[in-house]
Amino acid sequence: MAGVTTVYVFNGPNLNLLGTRRPEVYGTATLADVEALCREECAAAGMELDFRQSNHEGDLVDWIQEAGAAVKAGRAVGAVVNAGAYTHTSVALHDAIEGAELPVVEVHISNVHRREPFRHRSYLSPVAAGIVVGFGVRGYALAIRGLCPTS
Repeated sequence: MAGVTTVYVFNGPNLNLLGTRRPEVYGTATLADVEALCREECAAAGMELDFRQSNHEGDLVDWIQEAGAAVKAGRAVGAVVNAGAYTHTSVALHDAIEGAELPVVEVHISNVHRREPFRHRSYLSPVAAGIVVGFGVRGYALAIRGLCPTS
């Protein structure tokens, strides 16, 4: 399909536990459910999905750099990033997004501003194109819409 490009979705630590970890905070949808939701949203926009999860910060840095190169080559539009706890601790992810010049929409399943104070600070927000917070896993679909070019 001519003109089809990719949306990356990168998930950080512990997101592989969705559906079982603190369902009162994160809901009961699994990471596989989130991937299916993202795949559906991308298909509706005529985009392809590259969906990944890692508990390792270095993997996320590598993927951000890879995605930045794909955007520059015209093969991708950007990335939805749920960095989990790395949101609040990782200067490395901030620097990777900035250095790769990757359009990013930061997403959080819960409303981090209604939680513990350490979750109120994000190292990603200053380099993100947008932020979706507190809409559950539906936030991923909103973030994808924010990245996809309008027709």
